[in-house]
Amino acid sequence: MTRQLLLGAAGVALCLASPAFAAGSAEAVSTAGADVATTSAVDEVVVFGHGQTRQVLAITPAQIAAVAPGSSPLKVIATLPGVNFQGSDPFGAYEWAVRISVRGFNQNQMGFTLDGVTLGDMSYGNYNGLHISRAISSENIGQTTLAEGTGALDTASSSNLGGTLVFKSRDPSDTLGLLGTYTYGSYDTDHEFVRVDSGVLPGGGKGYLSFEHQYSDKWKGEGAQKDIQVNSKFVQPLGPVTLTGWLNYSDRRENDYQDLSLSLIKQYGYKLDNISNNWPLAVAIANAYQHGTPYPAPLTAGTNNNDPVDAVYFNGSGLRKDTIGALKADWDVAPGLTAHLTGYGHHNDGEGTWDTPYVPTPGGAPISLRTTEYTINRGGAIGSVEYKIGRQDIEGGFWYEDNDFTNARRYYGLNAAGDNRNNLDFQSDPFYTQWLGQFSTTTLQFHLQDTWRVTDALKVNFGFKALDVDVKANQEIGTLASGEIKSDENFLPQVGINYAFDGANEVFVDYAKNMHPLVGANTVGPFSTTQAGFDAIKDSIKPETSQTGEIGYRFHSGPFQAVATAYYVKFDNRLLVVAVGSAIEGNPNALENVGSVTSKGVELSGTWKFAPSWSITGAYSYDDSTYDDNTNSAGVTTLTAGKTVVDAPKNIANATLGYDDGSLFGDVNVSYMSKRYFTYTNDQSVPGRALVDLSFGYRFHREGWLHGVEIQGNVTNLFNKRYVGTIGTNGFVNSGDDQTLQAGAPVEAFMTVRKSF
Repeated sequence: MTRQLLLGAAGVALCLASPAFAAGSAEAVSTAGADVATTSAVDEVVVFGHGQTRQVLAITPAQIAAVAPGSSPLKVIATLPGVNFQGSDPFGAYEWAVRISVRGFNQNQMGFTLDGVTLGDMSYGNYNGLHISRAISSENIGQTTLAEGTGALDTASSSNLGGTLVFKSRDPSDTLGLLGTYTYGSYDTDHEFVRVDSGVLPGGGKGYLSFEHQYSDKWKGEGAQKDIQVNSKFVQPLGPVTLTGWLNYSDRRENDYQDLSLSLIKQYGYKLDNISNNWPLAVAIANAYQHGTPYPAPLTAGTNNNDPVDAVYFNGSGLRKDTIGALKADWDVAPGLTAHLTGYGHHNDGEGTWDTPYVPTPGGAPISLRTTEYTINRGGAIGSVEYKIGRQDIEGGFWYEDNDFTNARRYYGLNAAGDNRNNLDFQSDPFYTQWLGQFSTTTLQFHLQDTWRVTDALKVNFGFKALDVDVKANQEIGTLASGEIKSDENFLPQVGINYAFDGANEVFVDYAKNMHPLVGANTVGPFSTTQAGFDAIKDSIKPETSQTGEIGYRFHSGPFQAVATAYYVKFDNRLLVVAVGSAIEGNPNALENVGSVTSKGVELSGTWKFAPSWSITGAYSYDDSTYDDNTNSAGVTTLTAGKTVVDAPKNIANATLGYDDGSLFGDVNVSYMSKRYFTYTNDQSVPGRALVDLSFGYRFHREGWLHGVEIQGNVTNLFNKRYVGTIGTNGFVNSGDDQTLQAGAPVEAFMTVRKSF
């Protein structure tokens, strides 16, 4: 086990092995002194942040349970205002295609944590974390909280320019219990989940252990997507100290869907995909490209920016293995004084594969298997002290992380028959390594804040954080850049005010400044270019920063609650990674500062229990995110000033009608997203789309073997809408059609049986 894992995971293993040394408590999802809304109704699915000085909304397990088991919690978050969620599978779990953005900020400009531990920016080729779908099974998530503009100062994240998603795992049950779930559905989908709760043991500790397996065939083309997860957690009180240990493991392997362009969709339809069942055609395409001969029918056309060789590939996949764990101590030091300390570790092995016709196998097929390989070894510590005195709640703390990341591009040989390698296996024995880089990133963050309850009605929260990130890159093989680059900012302020007129009406206003440090990887950031390119920018390039202001109104009375928020965001030093050639070629990127972005908009959300057992929840947002500047590269000016930010729909709406009488339950959800641009000059876009999902079920309460049984059905994309799901999978270009789109999944249906003991 790596030295980083020893910091967190070894301690967790000790906790799980011996109740006398294990423990935990609930991780607070708010900043110190900021009350997360709680409701008297245990079946609430959306929490509207009553009492918060920021725009904060939360999703509870009731809403996560309503979607098909195995679905990403990010898909559930899409019901909140301002959230742009995209995917190309019904679960929102296929990582190459899954995207989430808020207020014009994309996924790698947001912060994500699980029980306080950073998940990095959750990008596909992650260099500093892992996706939430791999970090924990959705059945074990207790609450998901979204701060849409101003993330909490105590969040362990260096990427939260545009908000923060905080995931909290469920606590172990006080009673001995067993939960089993089985789902079967379209495209041979098979999902099994089982969790055993120990209940309170002698000595006061309690824990759980769960296992999840999921398999499904792709909805088009050939291949499968499968996942195995093991989650564990133990909580142990020891006098004034509560220890919490958790350790999670994931092994995800998924065949890719082919990226499309508008021209490919027009000519071949949404079901065009990799040709894993047609090796002779893949060979013919590769030979045509390499020898300059005509391409085989029917693949005689590519896109505006790509040769026909890129229309389809033989195969591709994403492989990820993760082990992540933490040990936390919560200490009630004295009346009003508490301390918290967490140590954590994470190890990841990852490969993304493509069967490339650009590089033939020496002495073999005209195709080779190309990989992008990732190894993450990171460990860290998070600590804080909170002191409550009178009307003051003073809190301060730190976050430290050491991350060793290895990034490589390798090529593996294929024989003439193409049957000697499986894309769902980790590869060995490459015939060529194009580049191999070692990156060491040290992150240190401090914060200090005070929540002052000036009167019973007025609350003020103010503070700041300081962030210092040092990245060292050493290229062992290849021509990409080596060197060192630092990002630091000693004063990133945040202030918020909440005024409650009465028990039902309140207003809030807040402001925050954040920084996204420069990153270390061969696929993104300043080291993903040549040494000459890096040397030209290393002394002038600046990290991205954002300044966010919000003002909002909340209403909460009886069966109705709502929130309305307006925001203004200035995003400076926007760094644009320009891909050179098609993505499969793997050419060095170009990186430049292309100015600032201005975002402004409004968000509305509410829920109304208008009758016994009936409720309706709705959300609407309008966002106007535009580039402030034209860009200039190699003396060529691109007219981007005033253009809408790519992948930033102006209108997003969501509505859910639900029924639950304790036995019979169900809901219908309608989601709408307006036109999205996928070029910086806005000359290419995909149209808006509206999707409908349905869920329904019945809980048995009778005695006997049916007691505790629940049956649930889910139908996604109920009316079989054909649409573009994700845009930007291969990045964005200035203009012209590009192969960077993913088709959305068709109608699919699933049936689930749950049994609790």
